[in-house]
Amino acid sequence: MPENCVTVRTIGEAREWRGRVAASDRVGFVPTMGALHAGHRSLIDTARTECAKVIVSIFVNPTQFGPTEDYDRYPRTFAADEALCREAGVDMIFAPDAAEMYPPGNCTSVEVSDWQDRFEGASRPGHFRGVCTVVAKLFHILQPDIAYFGQKDAQQLRIIEQMVHDLDFPVTIRALPTVREADGLACSSRNRYLSAEERQSAPRIYQTLVQIRDWIQAGESAVSELQKRATSLLTAIPTARLDYLAFLDAETWQPVTTVDRKIIVIVAVYIDKTRLIDNIIIDII
Repeated sequence: MPENCVTVRTIGEAREWRGRVAASDRVGFVPTMGALHAGHRSLIDTARTECAKVIVSIFVNPTQFGPTEDYDRYPRTFAADEALCREAGVDMIFAPDAAEMYPPGNCTSVEVSDWQDRFEGASRPGHFRGVCTVVAKLFHILQPDIAYFGQKDAQQLRIIEQMVHDLDFPVTIRALPTVREADGLACSSRNRYLSAEERQSAPRIYQTLVQIRDWIQAGESAVSELQKRATSLLTAIPTARLDYLAFLDAETWQPVTTVDRKIIVIVAVYIDKTRLIDNIIIDII
């Protein structure tokens, strides 16, 4: 544990700490909503190897939750999160409350038009507006050189990359592979919501994505057929309800009808009341 590991709660304290970092020191940043797991630890560990200083934010951002979503019950495990950060060698933990990030009179938001209204955005209206606004604020406050994100939240990652490009943020976005449990389930804070029985069946989401890859590698290229087969597998998961399953060009994120290029397949599934997302990148070369 670094001796200078500190937890700060206010923007002023965060800026004061950041101002003491030497200009030559590369600063890495891992934004989180807490309830840290192995995926977060992977991001922190990579930042630790690549940067002189590492910042982790822990903030359950209210503006990215819809009125019927799980903001109030989202897992808050700050003591365990702080211990993980300190053990991993984080230098500063920024853990503001909502009033600090959104004081009275706050009325500015950041949007990435078009991108924010598809797939996750269509299912969760306003979600990406909240994500972009808080990430933009965190970049402005903390001024990292590199920010680390997992590929599990693929659309979020793509939108943040677009925001950074369009608004000329002086930060490099580092995307790291999805970290999975031994049975393939993507690590997620929301996995804590699953019952024992649901946890047993949840890996079938990723197994379906792998099956799609196998079908494609075996020669199936018609997305309509792949969609039909995969939907059958996903809806056979006990208590499952398919939100969306999309086959997209990996570069443009436009829908494809035939797999004749590198694609990304994204999926969102409710298992009872728990909503899980995942994706797989498939290159036919």
